[in-house]
Amino acid sequence: MQMVCLTDFEEYAKEHLSKATWDYYAAGADECCTRDDNLLAYKRIRLRPRILRDVSVSDTRTTVQGTEISFPVGIAPTAFHCLAWHEGEVATARATEALNTCYITSTYSTCSVEEIVAAAPNGYRWFQLYVYRDRKLSEQMVHRVEALGYKALVLTVDVPYTGKRRNDIRNQFKLPPHLKVKNFDGVFQETAGPEEYGIPANTLDPSISWKDVYWLQSITRLPIIIKGILTKEDAELAVEHGVQGIIVSNHGGRQLDGGPASIDALPEIVETVQGRIEVYVDGGIRTGSDVLKALALGAKCVFIGRPAVWGLAYKGEEGVREVLQILNDEFRLCMALSGCRNVAEINRNLIQFSKL
Repeated sequence: MQMVCLTDFEEYAKEHLSKATWDYYAAGADECCTRDDNLLAYKRIRLRPRILRDVSVSDTRTTVQGTEISFPVGIAPTAFHCLAWHEGEVATARATEALNTCYITSTYSTCSVEEIVAAAPNGYRWFQLYVYRDRKLSEQMVHRVEALGYKALVLTVDVPYTGKRRNDIRNQFKLPPHLKVKNFDGVFQETAGPEEYGIPANTLDPSISWKDVYWLQSITRLPIIIKGILTKEDAELAVEHGVQGIIVSNHGGRQLDGGPASIDALPEIVETVQGRIEVYVDGGIRTGSDVLKALALGAKCVFIGRPAVWGLAYKGEEGVREVLQILNDEFRLCMALSGCRNVAEINRNLIQFSKL
């Protein structure tokens, strides 16, 4: 069957993945209000198209952290790609390299950071990092990815504890025995006791605070991007602590339920940051029109999580390429239909909030 939009990939993945795997990827926290609102919030935003603007030539290129990418959509960090497709993150890396955009590799990958680099040596990659109780573990990962040529660190800050994902509890979700969190191969062998998402429970450090940003800056020269900010107060603190970027994110609605949709949190953060650092957004992007809306509200680039996994489930590398290509084509079309010839012409005047 021909895949026309991202929903087609979602339906395919739902039919073909095991129930436990589908539930894991689809999960939101608690009642899933925030997960669902991430999608609904985009539908509340209306565009104000301008006409007769000569859109015979269009250019979707942009830059993130000074590096040019072909269009403003990257791959957000999501765990366990081998659950969706046997090659896992290696396939995701090849697809993003082919489309010349940014891939944020998850700490919780089922391929190692080395395997990912070997598969797509010319890919543009950032690495998503958690801070562990054992700081040495985090520090070793930072040095590994820096040596491998990853171009930025994405510090996830919204997981002092894991959100309550009801279906994962019901399904007693566990990685199958043939898969593991490859980056920690051999690290936790002595550890008996309960496991949470492939590593021992209580490995994450709930005492993480702003001083850990300074600690991270002291051990690396890579730009630091903070993922999981939803308020102007924290955006201001991020700028004051000298980070290079913010990803406005609620973790796909998987952490705190009842927080804002990420696109609804974006405007106050953009207004506070005032261009001092780059601001990105993830959560709920399903169409080229969503991408256009996010950019009009001040995001430099957006990142997609679940749709990349659906692409993998459909056809591995080729599936992820198709997902990205469809978003690229839709974004180009929406830009033109709104009267924008390049991303520099996309601005807040394009947006009208509807009264839904």
